[in-house]
Amino acid sequence: MRIRISADSTCDLSPELIEQYDVAITPLYVRLGEKDLKDSIEVTPPDIYKYVEETKQIPKTAAVNVGDYAEFFTKVREEGYDGVVHFTISADMSSCYQNACLAAEGFENVYIIDSRNLSTGIGHLVLDACIMRDEGKTAKEIFDILEERKQKLDVSFVLDTLRYLALGGRCNALLAFGANLLNIKPSIQVKDGRMGVDRKYRCSFERAVVRYVNDKLADKDSLDLRRIFITDSGCTDEVRAAAEEAVRKNAPFAEIIHTRAGCTVSSHCGPNCIGILFYRK
Repeated sequence: MRIRISADSTCDLSPELIEQYDVAITPLYVRLGEKDLKDSIEVTPPDIYKYVEETKQIPKTAAVNVGDYAEFFTKVREEGYDGVVHFTISADMSSCYQNACLAAEGFENVYIIDSRNLSTGIGHLVLDACIMRDEGKTAKEIFDILEERKQKLDVSFVLDTLRYLALGGRCNALLAFGANLLNIKPSIQVKDGRMGVDRKYRCSFERAVVRYVNDKLADKDSLDLRRIFITDSGCTDEVRAAAEEAVRKNAPFAEIIHTRAGCTVSSHCGPNCIGILFYRK
């Protein structure tokens, strides 16, 4: 039985991982001015940052629509696959899950998983699905296992600035000004499918990243050490290296994977955002 593993572009897997694990990607849309562009295909994070600097406006992001999903599922069937397991960003953050479910009603053996997460939190689920696919599990078996496993994800990130969130109306402009003035670097945690402030660090960004990693990995006994993603939206090599060094000092993860956040995360958080994403036991 041939099973197609797929995910929205919000999974933030690198092109190398997508090719290695044979993952199909359905792109969200990013609106720059009057143009609707496909995430990571027709527009990239540097394009977004340039647009924001020139216009002082945050681009809008739009979900994969029902028609795009239906076209994708039709293509998968035509390619001879017997089933599909598809992953979306949290239903509380986008209508991707709802649209995918509507499109899937016209097909048999298509399973849609609301990741309740974003970025490489979704990526963890996708890679696990691919491993199970290669082990010969059915689409239903993969779906059942990952519906439970997704509850164990720990997904968070730390921001250098609240400017992009303020421009996008996701936080008060005065609050953002105060945070920047006081050099506060907030960490954001995904919980129950939604984002909220977890901790606040008052220091340089690089120091905040190290303190954030130390805090997240403090409970050593709870860590699932198979794999950890370090995902950023455009940080310096020094910040990436500091994050990895802090991870290695805290826990012996079997895999440490660096990825670059795509347009969805980048358009909301801006550059200089980095997170560690892993499972707990």
